[in-house]
This record gives sequence, C-alpha cells and structure tokens, in this order.
Amino acid sequence: MTKTIARSVIKSALMFLALGLGMMSLPSQAQMSIEITGVGQSLYPIAVIRFKDEAKLPIGVTDIIRQDLARSGYFKNTENGNASESVEDTPNYKAWAARGADALVVGSVVQTGPTQFEIQYKLFDVRKSLSLGGLNLNSSADNLRAVAHKIADDIILKLLGERGIFSTRLSYVIKEGKRYRLVISDADGQNIRTAMSSGEPIISPSWSPDGKKVAYVSFEDRKPVIYVHELATGRRTPLSNQKGNNSAPAWSGDGKKLAISLSKDGNTQVYSINADGTGLTRLTRGQTIDTEPQYSADNRYIYFTSDRGGSPQIYRMSAEGEQVEGAKRITFKQGFVTSPRISPDGKYLAYIANIGGAFRLHILNLATGDTQALTNSSSDESPSFAANGRYVLYSTKVGGKRVLAAVSVDGNSKQVLSIPGSDVRQPSWGPFMD
Repeated sequence: MTKTIARSVIKSALMFLALGLGMMSLPSQAQMSIEITGVGQSLYPIAVIRFKDEAKLPIGVTDIIRQDLARSGYFKNTENGNASESVEDTPNYKAWAARGADALVVGSVVQTGPTQFEIQYKLFDVRKSLSLGGLNLNSSADNLRAVAHKIADDIILKLLGERGIFSTRLSYVIKEGKRYRLVISDADGQNIRTAMSSGEPIISPSWSPDGKKVAYVSFEDRKPVIYVHELATGRRTPLSNQKGNNSAPAWSGDGKKLAISLSKDGNTQVYSINADGTGLTRLTRGQTIDTEPQYSADNRYIYFTSDRGGSPQIYRMSAEGEQVEGAKRITFKQGFVTSPRISPDGKYLAYIANIGGAFRLHILNLATGDTQALTNSSSDESPSFAANGRYVLYSTKVGGKRVLAAVSVDGNSKQVLSIPGSDVRQPSWGPFMD
C-alpha cells in the first residue's frame, strides 16, 4: 500500500466508523438481546433461587442476576424453577449439593412504600456448608436493575475474589432515520437512555475515569468538534473546535487531560489538552498521519496509530510527546493495524488488523509480544476493554447488520448484543462506578 493510500485510509477512518452503510432505525422501546457462545465446560455451578415475594416488583431481579452470572462466562445456574429457601434459615446443604450446586443464592423482597422496596440476599458455599454473607439494599422501583447488578457483582467478588463489572455502563451510537443517538445503557445492553440526539454523525465516545462524563466527536456544525458531556446534567462543553479535523478523544487515567487528534497544522497529529479545554500541546510532529491516541494504564505513555512506516501500525511514545522519547513501533505481525486500546491493568493491547481484507479484533500481550485473533469475523471495529480487563467490547456485523459483541481476552467466551432491526456501533465500555 502506498503512503498516500495509507494516509487516506487513516484520515477517513473516523467518518467510516460513523457513516457506514446499512444503518437502520431503532424501535422506540427495543432492548438488547444477548446470545452467549463458547463459554466452555468448566463452569461454576450455582443455584440462584427466585427471591421470596419477588412478584411485588415490576421486574424480576432473580432473572437479571441469573443472566449476569451467565454472561460472565464463569457460572452455570442449576436452578431455573421456583424452588424456595428463606434468607432467615440455614439451607439444606446436602440437598443442594445433591442437585449439583456448589453455591446457593437466596433472597427476599419487602415492600416499604408505594414504590420503595427492601431487597435482601445471602450467598452460601454449599460444599463448605458456609454462609458467605450478603447485602440488604433499599431501592425505588426504577432502580431495581442496578440493585440486581450490584448483587451479581457481590457474588463475583465473594466467589472469585475479583470485582464484577455488571454495574458498569456502555455507550454506543444508533442511527434512527436521519438522526443519530448517543446512548448509555447497563453493561448488559438493557435500560437504554439517550444522552444526545443529532441530525449529524456522533462518533468516538470515550468515558472519563470517574464515569461521570463522555467525550465524543459531533458533526452537528457540519465539521468534527470534540465535546465533553456531563451525563448527570446533560451539560455539553466544546473541548476542541480547531480548524480541520478534531477527532479521537481519549482520557488520561487521572481525568486531567485528554489525548486528541487534530489537523489544524496540516496532517493529522496527536495533541494533549486539559479537560477544561486549556493547555493544548502538540505531541507528534511528523509529516505522516498520527491518530487514535490512547493513554497507557500508568499515564506514562500514549499509544497511537501512524502510517510513518508506510502502512498503519501502532506506536508508543512518552505522554509528554515524541520529542521526549521517540515513538517506538509496537505491532509487527500484521501489515495493516489500527484502533489501539490498552487494558486497564496495562497487560494487553487490543487492536483491529486487516487480514486479507477482513478486519478482525486481535490482542497483543505487551510483556511477551504474543498476539491472538479473538474473532474470525471480517468487519470488526472500535474495541473497548471492560473495567476488569477480562473482556473486549467491539462492533461487528452479524447477518448483514452491525451489532455489538464482547469476547473474553482468551477468546473462549463470546457474546453478541443486538437490537432487532437496528444497527449499532461505536461502543465504549465505562469504568467501575465507585
């Protein structure tokens, strides 16, 4: 590929992500459907008993907890009926062991007001005949999904010793007719809320480390402008509206800066800017296209896509700029590589590689240099790590339309999140919410 073509490909990448063909409208009340495949055979058997008096609730928290645990790729639920256990009593451990359960979840619901509820749950280690504690949560009717996700997270923490990601959120873009919507949803794709709607494309959403803001690129002024959007208030602030392209915002780990790509001085280059829009600093100064910057987990480096070697590849430089520490090429196994994303623990780099015309999600172990294709699809885009670093969310095509998908970093567990009759893309997985 000539350098001219490579530059053109990178320069048009952001528009390609937003303007791809075949986008369809979203039914007003549609929710995500989830298909889980390839989770393997070694799953932790857990019995999640339907919560006592759950019929008082407008939604079933038991089903949400079961679905969360299934999506984790670690658990299989051994109780899908309506068996009963009281949170006040010691369960019959031998009976549950005989039914194949290694752990048991029981719960109850008490209505404390017209739309207020107390949700109690307890977790038991069946094999050790041991109570592992639980939670007692108060909730309004419109917050019950969050309660169910919090219980699932607590189960993950108690049984696996790691923090669950069910209470995190997703952002992605949907096109409805001639309008685009940036939406926020739960981690399972449900409970969709619109953050912004526009008649022009919205691309490249990026979560702030505290989960309170999303930066993105909007074409509402008929040119790309980077905005920072406060989700709680809806307040939008232009971060960068320079001449030419303003693109690819990515937050630093402390939330104080963003790395962005600008073409105000000619070719697209990487800059840093303070979160309040001050302190714009140019970080690359080549005659090539440098774009898609991402801060490393420790904020010391910035990874970015560049065609300086003749075709797009991923490079790393000091977060202070390549004049401080020259850019080092990171990817070598494929001839065309874009879209770098760093895992929260700094161990992995996810990226998209062009393999014989097929754009596939790959992962690189930064310590060993080993690479692995995580998919066998041909139209992958926009990778984004989960907060625990164990999954990568991305956009791909299934059955001729674009959907969201998630895959574990070992490639064993895969999920497809789709909205019937709709086209969704540009996903970004939000951080842990403290």
